[in-house]
Amino acid sequence: MANTSSRTLRLLSLMQARRHWPGGELAARLGTSVRTLRRDVDRLRELGYPVDAVSGPDGGYRLAAGASLPPLALDDEEAVALAVALQSAASTTEGADGAAEPALRALGKVVQVMPPRLRRRVEALQAASVRAPWAVVAGPDPAVLLVVAQACRDAERLALAYTAADGAQTERSVEPHGLVRLGRRWYVVVWDLGRGAWRTLRVDRVGSATARGGRFRPRELPGPDAAAVVERSIRSAPAAHDVTAVLHCSAADARSRLGGWAHVEEDDDGRCRLLMSTEDLDWAAFALARARCAVSDVEPAALRSHLAAWSTRLAAAATPSS
Repeated sequence: MANTSSRTLRLLSLMQARRHWPGGELAARLGTSVRTLRRDVDRLRELGYPVDAVSGPDGGYRLAAGASLPPLALDDEEAVALAVALQSAASTTEGADGAAEPALRALGKVVQVMPPRLRRRVEALQAASVRAPWAVVAGPDPAVLLVVAQACRDAERLALAYTAADGAQTERSVEPHGLVRLGRRWYVVVWDLGRGAWRTLRVDRVGSATARGGRFRPRELPGPDAAAVVERSIRSAPAAHDVTAVLHCSAADARSRLGGWAHVEEDDDGRCRLLMSTEDLDWAAFALARARCAVSDVEPAALRSHLAAWSTRLAAAATPSS
């Protein structure tokens, strides 16, 4: 019984991770027969999970929308509140380190089984929300981020309305291969069908993303993984400022304090080196302050001048008024 229960939970986890599973592949992942898989699928249905059987050459199973959210048993108000909270956590660029990606995965699972009436309420609430003009950094549209994430997961082609760095607006037909959060930004690695080449796109520059319905066979990435492709693309792109500095603390401490703000490399004598490309020296100054340790060997000279100006202003602010 314990083996059956654990296998059923494993089946549920796999079905929540992908939109469609061929029956043979799913049975192989579970280490069971197709006949036993059918019985396990029936158990999920008895528990209230809407599992559809798909016929044809790629026949298999998928978790459908249109039911409540067992075993959480959320009511409508709770389901909407959960989805909105996950949208906020997934799209924020200033939240707790590492929180955005798990929130995005959880949001995908929640939306996948959310009835259409609740999904419309979430979308309406998102559309009615206004970001304050003093928000630190505008992240990507949560709805766009979710569509891109699900297309990467399910290997589905996308049509994107994209605004380049120079303001040029284009329509892109792409095969999305990986979604990466690096620093304060989300990026997606795509094969651009119109250009016949790999591209790294910023998700906050995507005005709209529409699933085209066609599935594709994933290509071999031009690197060990999507994160490496994004990092190489950013390093090769011209940046206004390439920043380096020696931090007088361990690399582990620096990474825990900086999160995705900068790249940190090991150095000698318990120190480490910060590497950062940025369009705004304020972000570099903030990263150095966030490191909370002694700093030396700061480059470029423009950043040193910028830090001196910051120091003067902050010293004046710390002086009591007479």
